[in-house]
Amino acid sequence: MSLRVMSLAALLGLALGCSAAAAPPVAGTDYRPIVLPTPSTAPEKVEVVEFFSYMCPHCAHFAPLVAQWAAKLPKDVTFRRVPVGFERREWVNLARAFYALQVSGDFAKLDGALFKAIHDEHQPLFDQGALADWVSKNGGDGDKFAGAYGSFGVNNQTVQADQMAQDYGVDSVPAIAVNGRYYVLADASLGEDKFQHDLLAHTDAVIALVRAEHPAAAPAAAKPKGK
Repeated sequence: MSLRVMSLAALLGLALGCSAAAAPPVAGTDYRPIVLPTPSTAPEKVEVVEFFSYMCPHCAHFAPLVAQWAAKLPKDVTFRRVPVGFERREWVNLARAFYALQVSGDFAKLDGALFKAIHDEHQPLFDQGALADWVSKNGGDGDKFAGAYGSFGVNNQTVQADQMAQDYGVDSVPAIAVNGRYYVLADASLGEDKFQHDLLAHTDAVIALVRAEHPAAAPAAAKPKGK
């Protein structure tokens, strides 16, 4: 009888421990609702957006961590990055570079290298000429990049990105939003490493919150292959 009571107590303790680990995110601590929610670009999935800038040293440090995290996301979650300008010339120019690299076909090759060039090598890559020259010297298509950099399409994407950041209330980077409705929070005063890991942990919790709100959409990613 005593063993049975102890066993039940242990099971109860385990259940309580699991409940604590899976506790839902707290509004005002782990996230805040976005005042003007916007439709997701992937309505059939949970969309995660990272706001960043190549000029931001914290974003440079966060890039490898968030890339590893994003690579392990389930199939019902989509991830994309949005560069911010904050009305600063160098930041806006690098936001344009983000989209121009995609057009030139050099993004996968030079995305991480651009962070390194700015923050480790301290190269002044803040205008079209310097950026195009750097792209050419690093195995990219400098001419195609330069043409895309000044194009209407890239300009439009850059303007839309800044408008999106403004609508979401982004005032610092890196920042993460989920499904156009939730802005993920973490305490930067605890230090960069703690902040970044908490930001991703809170994002996971908010993703679970979105799934709970739309349970019909979640099982598709969880089904075993072949089912």
